[in-house]
Amino acid sequence: MEKQSEIWAGVDVSKVRLDVGYTGEAEIWSVENNAAGIEMIVKRFMEIQPQLVVVESTGGLERQLVRELYAAGIPLAMVNRHRVREFAKAIGLLAKTDGLDARLLARFGQATKPDPTRLPSEKEQLLAALILRRRQLIDDRTAEKNRLGTAHPATHSNIEAHLKWLNEQIAELDRQIEQLIQDDPGFKAKDEILQSVPGVGPATSAIMIAALPELGCTDRKKISALVGVAPMNRDSGYYRGKRRIQGGRSDIRTVLYMATITATRFNPVIHDFYQRLLKAGKLKKVAIVACMRKLLTILNAMLRDSVAWQPSQVCADLQNERRELVIAYA
Repeated sequence: MEKQSEIWAGVDVSKVRLDVGYTGEAEIWSVENNAAGIEMIVKRFMEIQPQLVVVESTGGLERQLVRELYAAGIPLAMVNRHRVREFAKAIGLLAKTDGLDARLLARFGQATKPDPTRLPSEKEQLLAALILRRRQLIDDRTAEKNRLGTAHPATHSNIEAHLKWLNEQIAELDRQIEQLIQDDPGFKAKDEILQSVPGVGPATSAIMIAALPELGCTDRKKISALVGVAPMNRDSGYYRGKRRIQGGRSDIRTVLYMATITATRFNPVIHDFYQRLLKAGKLKKVAIVACMRKLLTILNAMLRDSVAWQPSQVCADLQNERRELVIAYA
């Protein structure tokens, strides 16, 4: 086995089993995906003290494992499975089994050294669950409204009753989300700062608090890459390709897009920046993405400094960053 400081571990998660692999070691062992199995994994990791434990996001099956590892102080990183598969192709590993995937995750962690994941607090997880349920009900409401236009008249009363129930449930979730934010001093302080910005409403603020806890705790480049609004270079030799955004958290990007659309009309700083980009010849969608990044960096700086919206200070910061943003979205 490698020295303790050099051990990287990977855990492949399925509904019934957890497979554990290490770098530099052929051993792969498995336990059931239940409380007893997770306890065995935590105990083993406490003994060997791995540099990092890498786990793929699997839609919730990994939640209990991640929670117990985090509580035990074992460093872990949640990674995107698509990145791991691309890594496997790059190193010529085409075979796929649960055991091989566990070792692959360990090799991926050793090669890429992802930052440890910050697990949301219990209240952040509760807020995220309420927001997720609200989004599900809104999707159901939209589907029912679409059905109403083409449904047989005999079913209209049933659909309308369901729509009424959905509206009541959404209103109740809004009340619970608002109450949860107001009852928590940390959430309340963040919410007041975020909603002080023209274009940011209660829904956008709540989603950012729940799904983007890193906001205000990292620099503007990292937060832009985390959300997926950082332009990626596509250059080779003399060729200079178009910069494109990719990856990141789609749920945050969606609400940020809607907030930016509003901000381009009612937020004087974002409005002026948007118009300036259009006059410089940028396409509208390119200009909107640049404004999304600008709005995100403003929110990040405000939470970092614990200050509410100050247009004069934001204008000064924007003047310093304008050239960089225009070049980035060329």
